[in-house]
Parts: sequence; C-alpha cells; structure tokens
Amino acid sequence: MRRIMSKARAVALIDKFPRSGVLVVGDIMADHFIWGGVSRISPEAPVPVVEVKKDNFMLGGSANVLNNIFSADGRVYVAGVVGADETGKRLLSEFRSRGVDTAGIVVEAGRPTTLKTRVVAQGQQVVRFDREDRRPVQAASVRRILSYIRSVRDSLGAIVISDYSKGVVTRPLLDGIRKEVAGRPIFTCVDPKQRDFSLYEGFDIITPNHHEAGNAAGEAIVTGQDHIRVGMKLMREFAFRAILITRGEAGMSLFEREGGIGHTAFPAQAREVYDVTGAGDTVIGVLALCLAAGGSFREAAYLANHAAGIVVGKVGTATVSREELKKVL
Repeated sequence: MRRIMSKARAVALIDKFPRSGVLVVGDIMADHFIWGGVSRISPEAPVPVVEVKKDNFMLGGSANVLNNIFSADGRVYVAGVVGADETGKRLLSEFRSRGVDTAGIVVEAGRPTTLKTRVVAQGQQVVRFDREDRRPVQAASVRRILSYIRSVRDSLGAIVISDYSKGVVTRPLLDGIRKEVAGRPIFTCVDPKQRDFSLYEGFDIITPNHHEAGNAAGEAIVTGQDHIRVGMKLMREFAFRAILITRGEAGMSLFEREGGIGHTAFPAQAREVYDVTGAGDTVIGVLALCLAAGGSFREAAYLANHAAGIVVGKVGTATVSREELKKVL
C-alpha cells in the first residue's frame, strides 16, 4: 500500500483533536454486560446456570461513538432521545460526568431507553436481551434536536449520524440536518442501518460494513474483489463524496469521488482480535474527529483503521486514547 501520511502529519492531526468539535446525533443506547461462570445445568430446564461475578454498564450505540471521541480528547456534543426511566437517567449522569452538554438529549415519557443486556460466561456470550422501542420518535423531539444543532453548529467541524434503526434517524431529522449545515464547513458522516442509501444522500461520507454495502447495492460480497465492484456501484448511484466500507479482518476500503472515483485499501491492523463489539463506532468516531481536525478522507480512514485495530484487541465495548493511537504509529 502506498504511503498515506507521515508519522509527523498523523501526530499533528491527533494533537488537534482537543480543538476539534464533533456532534454525534442518533440512537443513544446502553450496553449492560453480566459476567460469570458456568459449572452446572439448571434442573428446571436444559440451560446453563450462570453464576454472576460482576456486571458493567457501558455507553452503547451513538453514545459509544461519543465515548470514542471523548476518549480521544475531542470536543464532543450529543443529540438524541432517551426514555424517562432509570437507564435514561444513568446515561445522562454518565454524559455529565464526562462534562458533555446534555441539552441536545430529549427525554420522551413512555418510551424506554434502548438497553442491550449481554450475559457472558467463560468468555462466551450466552444470551442477549433487548429493551427498546423502534418506532419513530415524536415530531417534537426531532424539532428539539434540530434546534440544538442550530445552537452549536458554529462550534462543529463534523457531525456523525449514528443510525441503529431505533427510531431517531428518520427522514425529517435527516432533511433538517441537511438544511442546518448547508453551506457550512462541517463534514457529515453517516453510519447507516437502512438498506436504502438514498435516505442518506447529500452527506459527505458513509461507513457501511461489507454486509450493509452489499445489501444496499443488491449484491453479495463473496470474493476478495466483490467489495470493489460494490463500492464503485454505490459511488455511481449515490451522491456521497466518499464511502468507507469496513470489512472486519480484511480491513477497510475507501472510495472517493474527487478527481474520478478512486479506491484505497487499508489492511487490518489488529494483531489479535478479542472482541469486535463497537468497532464500527470507533471507526466513525475517529474518522469524524480527524476530518474535523483538518484531515483528508484518506488520512482520516488511515487513522480510523489503526484505532479499530486497537479496540478489537480489547474485550467489551472499548475506546482508544490519543496516546494509544500515537503509540501504534
């Protein structure tokens, strides 16, 4: 692979993170991990009995994107919806403990905060159970989110739209964001969940995994070169400036429109893979932070790829610090 950037340039970008503002808007979630061991089968049913040793409450969904930007010392803003429940209150408390402004978070009565609980025994996930409401959020909530974006947009270098298909990222919200950022030097980055990418048209860069990219193109990615054909097709079909397809252990592929559609491959950087949970959140969080700091799409993808290589070597929903990112360079 040809040289993307020098170490000095990479360090200079990373050093700009604390002065770079990024707004994360999307589906705020909580991840609850219950850790334990199994030594017997239940006499009540043929299921393992997990003896709980500990549990962890962690930021998930768009909140994990926020956490990645925060951990890398970026100036992070957040907008989304939580429920009027204990999980919602705990998330708000977690944000405030990090010094993150919560004015962009709308509390909807009668709507549960999305909570994913995973039971892990002997290092293996035994079961996951979800509490959620995937219906679109109220129109009033969308208006409040857009009002918040209007109030902070002069402080932003990038916006991340983190779609987990939990009801926040709807066409009215996306149309509103397009109007709020029109003509402003703000990079818009989308982590998609919908199969129809026309919903996200007009934003700068979209970061599907290879399954999502294949579904959007109506083609399966099977061989090592299929993703190139799919990426080129999506670039021709939709008006994005760039597409970054994440390919798990095969790395990433960046497609850019400037000067004709080009493709750059980024081999995976992980030495050992322990857990891929939340790796996509790390990718788009670091990508947006690099763009806000003045990096190109290629430079941002290069550093996001290194960040992903760090987090998949950790167990659970993990983040990466500026120091860790500099170290792997």
